[in-house]
Amino acid sequence: MAKVLMKGNEAIGAAAIKAGCRYFFGYPITPQNELPEYMSRELPNVGGMFVQAESEIAAINMVYGAAGSGARVMTSSSSPGIALKQEGISYIAGSELPCVIVDMMRGGPGLGGIQPSQTDYFLATRGGGNGDYRLLVLAPSNVQELADLVMDGFDLADEYRNPVMILGDGMIGQMMEPVEFKNREGKTIQKKDWATTGTKGKRKPNIINSLYLDAEELERHNEKLQEKYNRIREKEVRVESSNLEDADLVISAYGTTARIVKTAISKLEKEGYKIGLIRPITLFPYPYDEFDKIEDTCKGVLTVEMNSGQMLDDVKLALKGRMPAYFYGRTGGMIPTPEEIVKKVKEILGGDK
Repeated sequence: MAKVLMKGNEAIGAAAIKAGCRYFFGYPITPQNELPEYMSRELPNVGGMFVQAESEIAAINMVYGAAGSGARVMTSSSSPGIALKQEGISYIAGSELPCVIVDMMRGGPGLGGIQPSQTDYFLATRGGGNGDYRLLVLAPSNVQELADLVMDGFDLADEYRNPVMILGDGMIGQMMEPVEFKNREGKTIQKKDWATTGTKGKRKPNIINSLYLDAEELERHNEKLQEKYNRIREKEVRVESSNLEDADLVISAYGTTARIVKTAISKLEKEGYKIGLIRPITLFPYPYDEFDKIEDTCKGVLTVEMNSGQMLDDVKLALKGRMPAYFYGRTGGMIPTPEEIVKKVKEILGGDK
């Protein structure tokens, strides 16, 4: 299939439809509005349904209903809207329902601004709703990977009966790049015997619920969820890394920030520095073991983010105190430049070669 030049937000919609998504429920918010616009135009052409809900809260509960019927369903929003969805996301995770949730992050806290940011890392990886639940969190760094991970996201959601979050930002949502969509021929959506599709008098009713009034029963349910999250940790870690063996310094970044970091690394290598890279593609499960590959001669790990240091906590956990953890970030929608990252690396390593 030929590559097509597409805006990131629209590529998400195209990938979702190719993956079998037939229902979208959402509410407008910048910088992801091109996605619901695309879905409103294209879903009816494949027998699907687009609904602009009266609020983000209504949208996520519509997702709950559609997911419960076994349909492939998606919603999208940006940071303040995702915050409003948190109760519903907790219900969906507690009820073990598959769906894909797209978060195109913007600056915060509160309403913040409409520029790109990475301030929802805590929300996505630690859960903004109540209870001990987890989402699979996928962090693409370009439009091709964005489309690929959306398709993978629907498969992962079905496999684990769990919500999957695509964590992007306003930059990847608005940029245009060539994208080629995976061939889905022969790919079947697994049968969902648990779905509430009506019994027709042939079986007992399926019950989907996250309410357990008996404490022992709720504990068993939580233990079952934790077993599932441990399977996800064992099987689904995705990471890109390079030059960890003899690095003077390793930089860790995800999403679009990692692209800027790669440019900085290229500049530094031309000046004789040995710089490694760890780019988590899954933020949950997090690639902690990848950091064990860093040699003890390394001067430390620099985390670069468009926030005040949220992934830094996971980097510190991964390093286990073995070496220093440094941080460089921009906030409020400001984007770090390769030159700023080069300067920070030289400060850590003691100046020019």
